[in-house]
Amino acid sequence: MTTQPTSQIETFDSPKSGRDFRIHMEIPEFTCLCPKTGQPDFATLMLDYVPDRLCMELKSLKLYIWSFRNQGAFHEAVTNHILDDLVKATRPRWMRLTAHFYVRGGVYTTVSAEHLKRGFKRSNIPDMPLLVPQQPTR
Repeated sequence: MTTQPTSQIETFDSPKSGRDFRIHMEIPEFTCLCPKTGQPDFATLMLDYVPDRLCMELKSLKLYIWSFRNQGAFHEAVTNHILDDLVKATRPRWMRLTAHFYVRGGVYTTVSAEHLKRGFKRSNIPDMPLLVPQQPTR
């Protein structure tokens, strides 16, 4: 597998395609460029999904996310673009992408976009406790 940014998202077979389970990922190093100023925009992406038959391979996801570093995109457009690509690659039962952009011009922006597969009920989305990563101790 390459270590260069790529638009390809690799997948693997879900270990339990007959069960609804939720996968949560936090991607704290997302970067794209403001299309107006060319300045970098930074965000933490929160991805939640209930897979159907495919799950996302993590290194591939990381390299895909890196591919936006030199692209100009408004927050709303890039969030929806990423969701569309992830849905296309994995065909999940449900997926939500929330992008928490850091302050720019005194304004924080959060954009959330969601996909729900036809026939899948929102009540089937498993609850997941909010997990706060523990900081390593020395």
